[in-house]
Amino acid sequence: MKLSTLDELFLYELKDVYDAEQQLVEALPKLARAATDPDLATAFETHLSETRKQVTRLKEVFAECDETPDRVECKGMKGLIAEAEQVMKEDAEPAVMDAALIAAAQRVEHYEIAAYGTLITWAQSGGFRGAQHLLEQNLEEEKAADEKLTEIAEQCVNAAAQGSDEEDSEPRPTVTTVTRSTSRARTAQPARSRRAKK
Repeated sequence: MKLSTLDELFLYELKDVYDAEQQLVEALPKLARAATDPDLATAFETHLSETRKQVTRLKEVFAECDETPDRVECKGMKGLIAEAEQVMKEDAEPAVMDAALIAAAQRVEHYEIAAYGTLITWAQSGGFRGAQHLLEQNLEEEKAADEKLTEIAEQCVNAAAQGSDEEDSEPRPTVTTVTRSTSRARTAQPARSRRAKK
């Protein structure tokens, strides 16, 4: 597909974020079920409801641009969801799993914040004022979701996860480093359109 103008790029990326949000509608229930902290589970369920509304708004954005809603596979979101699903398979203490879920969800939120910020700028540049307003609503919800996750992490989940680590870990032996006078330098080993009228 040849993209010759910024407007064409805007529509292409709009299709990408439309697909991303639909992928997220399918993924959020899994995150909610995996969460053990009730506030975290509620946050995922609340954002699922918001994400469904965001999909509806994106359909309105297509209409504002005189386009039919269409999807381009968002490989970025697909990868982020795959990472979240992978961590859910790990054998983790409940609070540690909650901390991992928050981290995965915040990666998603930051990705969406970046996408919406760019689309808003391009909508403004192209004169799609109605589309711009709708995209701004989605962006504000993504920011609020990110802030809510931070709040849950800082108020309870991180401390509980740290507590799990302290309860389960045994005292670590002191490690003494011996330096040889004849040692040679070693290489570190890797660690595991509808435009607004002017």
